[in-house]
Amino acid sequence: LAKYPEIKTLMGPDPHLKWIVSGMVFTQFLACYLVKDLSWKWIFFWAYAFGGCINHSLTLAIHDISHNVAFGNKQAKWNRWFAVFANLPIGIPYSASFKKYHIDHHRYLGGDSLDVDIPTDFEGWFFCTPLRKLLWLFLQPLFYSLRPLYVNPKAVTRMEIFNALVQFSIDLIIYYLWGLKPIIYLIAGTILCMGLHPISGHFIAEHYMFLKGYETYSYYGPLNWLTFNVGYHMEHHDFPSIPGCRLPMVKKIAAEYYDNLPHHQSWIRVLWDFVFDDTIGPYSRVKRQCKLAKES
Repeated sequence: LAKYPEIKTLMGPDPHLKWIVSGMVFTQFLACYLVKDLSWKWIFFWAYAFGGCINHSLTLAIHDISHNVAFGNKQAKWNRWFAVFANLPIGIPYSASFKKYHIDHHRYLGGDSLDVDIPTDFEGWFFCTPLRKLLWLFLQPLFYSLRPLYVNPKAVTRMEIFNALVQFSIDLIIYYLWGLKPIIYLIAGTILCMGLHPISGHFIAEHYMFLKGYETYSYYGPLNWLTFNVGYHMEHHDFPSIPGCRLPMVKKIAAEYYDNLPHHQSWIRVLWDFVFDDTIGPYSRVKRQCKLAKES
């Protein structure tokens, strides 16, 4: 920032985010109507090939929204409520709990028992062969959602209750209007595309130590178009208040700080290497002891 103070002008809300997310949400509602009479094999096909991609993208929109980039820091509640809206096609309440834990991921990156993104000792011990690591990738949504309850349980908040009530109400309305198949389409898409799917390569690419001494990596490939530039992960951790749409400008402005850092070219290659490289697995994370900061 001292060398490039113009980076500060990139901070602040993304005026297009709310419209993009709204379009994705309503696209999924239209898809719910279109799939209601399909056979089960096509339900799962479209869940994996189309709906799940949108849902995974929406989880990354929620990631951006958790940093208040939809309406700005002065409208924090609007960001929380909008995240609940973005959550609707995902099928299960997620946004409020994600916000609660994601701040710790930034504040205590790699912190033992604080950063719930770190796999447990059991995960590192058991999922150590190619077949088991492949299973771990498939089950990743399960570990991602349940690990916080074991590693760092926190009290349920009012926003989480609101998130759940709104989510299950919409699920019931969809079920009443169009039956069970649209609900399965939404939830199956979420689970499948957060598991063994090319987009899910970002889970591994971001913080697994493919090179010793480097715990965070960026990815500059085309899948950033579907994921709100979550691949620009070094840039994001440096400037979490900059929305994803402007992170490429950070790299362009301060190129000498990022161009020489190791980065990934393909999330599919990341998944392949994770499974078949014996030196990489759930243990391939930096873990450190962090002192709990006092809440202001």
